[in-house]
Amino acid sequence: MSRHETSPTTVQPASNHRPNACCFCWCCCCSCSWNEDRERAWRASRETKLETIPNCEACTKPSPEEVRGWAQSFDKLMKSPAGRNVFREFLRTEYSEENMLFWLACEELKSECNKHTIDEKARMIYEDYISILSPKEVSLDSRVREVINRKMQEPSSHTFDDAQLQIYTLMHRDSYPRFLNSAIYKSLLQSVSRSSSES
Repeated sequence: MSRHETSPTTVQPASNHRPNACCFCWCCCCSCSWNEDRERAWRASRETKLETIPNCEACTKPSPEEVRGWAQSFDKLMKSPAGRNVFREFLRTEYSEENMLFWLACEELKSECNKHTIDEKARMIYEDYISILSPKEVSLDSRVREVINRKMQEPSSHTFDDAQLQIYTLMHRDSYPRFLNSAIYKSLLQSVSRSSSES
């Protein structure tokens, strides 16, 4: 009972997030046990997220062909909003979700044209993912860090391009092979194949 009494105080601060994830994205739907586990993991970690990055990108349910395609190429996985959502859930289980959050933040920055907004977002990205004081610091080599530090004097929408590429490569080489062997990916593959054969 005491757990239920304390729950509202821990969940309340993030009120700017949509309260019911089921309303906007198939992959956050809590209608099956696999997604209930994902929802619990999300609730546990949502306090640490950048406010501008949604928990889950809006997307349609992927076809079995699309899900199988993710195993053929990391590029296919990363070009698919549904693929990025599922991969991000996997990264969360490995405590490396900041890699995807950083990559998404860089993509968002590259779409900006307004100078003031670029400065603001670049500063937020730096503080959240590059600063050695951040708990979400991504792993970058010293050369890339030096380049970023120089570029931060006059940030542009491409300030983090080298760092973004390095993190993309890291996810591809390190996390992607494990993702393909993970229960998260295999469960999704079974789930979409089953629903496809039933329809």
